[in-house]
Amino acid sequence: MTALGIALGDRTKHRPAALVAGGLVLAALAIAAPASAQSRDPAYAAARAAGQVGEGTDGYLGFPVPPSADIRHMAEDINIKRRAIYADKAEAQKATIDDYAFTSGCIAIKRTVPGERYEGPDGKWYTRTGAPPLLDGRCPG
Repeated sequence: MTALGIALGDRTKHRPAALVAGGLVLAALAIAAPASAQSRDPAYAAARAAGQVGEGTDGYLGFPVPPSADIRHMAEDINIKRRAIYADKAEAQKATIDDYAFTSGCIAIKRTVPGERYEGPDGKWYTRTGAPPLLDGRCPG
């Protein structure tokens, strides 16, 4: 379950073809990511920099530390928006929302910068260093 109370399903059922398709689409969208990152909400950017929120392996923001009510509300709002995007993109790619979200999580974790938090494949929260992040073996190359 996520902070939204949405069951994300068994992560062991991801289909490789759907992951690859989702990865290709997301890789194409990565070109537009720098512009959107620059317009990031200052409260979100501050929470991310402070390690109060991090990228989860499921494609949604998670909480490496217990969040305040404001941080929880902000992250839940972002996760609701992400889920809507994942639903649209998954349908277009003939993938499940969970598969698309998982692939998005892989890409979001790869995009973290030193100091930001992310969830490792073991479910533990890590702080990104200069080294590549730990990724689930099912993440697209």
